[in-house]
Amino acid sequence: MGLIKAAFGSAGGVLADQWKEFFYCDALPADVLVTKGTKRTGGRSSNTKGTDNIISKGSLIAVADGQCMIIVEQGKVVELCAEPGEFTYDSSTEPTIFSGKLSESIMDTFKNIGKRFTFGGEPPKDQRVYYFNTKEILGNKYGTPTPVPFRAVDHKTGLDLDVEIRCSGDYSFRVTNPILFYTNVCGNVEGDYKRGGDLGDQMRSELIKQLRPALAKISAIGIRYSELPAHESELCAALVQYLSVEWKDRRGIEMVSFTMPNAAIPEEHMNIIRDFQQRALLTNPNMAAATLVGAQAEAMKAAGSNEGGAMMGFMGLGMAQQAGGMNAQNLFAMGQQQPANAPPTAAGWTCSCGQTGNTGKFCSECAKPNPASASWTCSCGTVNKGKFCSECAKPKPTGVPQYKCDKCGWEPEDPTKPPKFCPECADPFDDGDIC
Repeated sequence: MGLIKAAFGSAGGVLADQWKEFFYCDALPADVLVTKGTKRTGGRSSNTKGTDNIISKGSLIAVADGQCMIIVEQGKVVELCAEPGEFTYDSSTEPTIFSGKLSESIMDTFKNIGKRFTFGGEPPKDQRVYYFNTKEILGNKYGTPTPVPFRAVDHKTGLDLDVEIRCSGDYSFRVTNPILFYTNVCGNVEGDYKRGGDLGDQMRSELIKQLRPALAKISAIGIRYSELPAHESELCAALVQYLSVEWKDRRGIEMVSFTMPNAAIPEEHMNIIRDFQQRALLTNPNMAAATLVGAQAEAMKAAGSNEGGAMMGFMGLGMAQQAGGMNAQNLFAMGQQQPANAPPTAAGWTCSCGQTGNTGKFCSECAKPNPASASWTCSCGTVNKGKFCSECAKPKPTGVPQYKCDKCGWEPEDPTKPPKFCPECADPFDDGDIC
């Protein structure tokens, strides 16, 4: 009886699986990363007794925008399609008389019946269709459970202080390698594989772990903690670089965006920064003088309302000013002298590329020659660059010998009147220096 049942089961199963299937996937929700494809069977369909996880040769699979489809046969990925449209699975190992040559299909069908008979009438194979959500997965929350070290740097005031920062925000990611994601993350999932759960917790932990070196990279270029929301793109680039091994190379996931709207440091660290900035501000004589004038004005108000009498208050104010050793007039005078004592700007000529301060014969940025070296002086005293004098229209002298140093190439302002020695290399001018 068992052999007869197996024979009827194998024959009936093969005949039931002769129909081609049509697989489709509805719009994937934002929290679903992977789902198993479903066969379309309606009330008028005759394909109601087919075996699950069997895909007949020539079956159609629809792929929508924002989706990627893979076919897994015997636990191995055999097909992948990421282009929207219709995919025909014509390389399936499950034969059907409705695909290919009829004679070959009939022979393959009888062979399949015999193969199933040896397995008790059941098909010895497993074929599945999986759909991956390749859209950007938004709204993933993160937050630092413990403060993250951050180097507060202010080049203007010379501040360089290690503080602790707490931050929170959102990040988004996208599945970019479905095969890697299937192999290392979801596997042969029966239903929907959603974000969150163990995967979400692991990704959040790895992000917080790599946030430390990312913040260190940002702080190294002098960005203040209060300016972090304006540099989210740099933070995202740094995190993508640090997370490439854990996410991209291991799971086929890449971060798309990263936001940090909330970043705060402890109040005690905030007070230290404020005190340092205030002291640095007073190193400017003008600011120190303005602060002193403000303090003196407040002191005069307090002296006028002194309970022991205004005269006693003003006497104390005068003694305090004498003991201070500095007054506002001296500070203002120091502030006015600072621009006069500032180092002079570097002399030189400006190239057409915009480079300033060039002192040699060639531009230090683009190596263009100094345009002044091509000028000549007319007998009327006008310096010209063309073939004729711009003042008296006399032509550039050609019969008069023009000199140019044969050692270093230096040219005098008036090529017809060279000095005795080259000011660049001290080589004497002679007939060998005539152009």
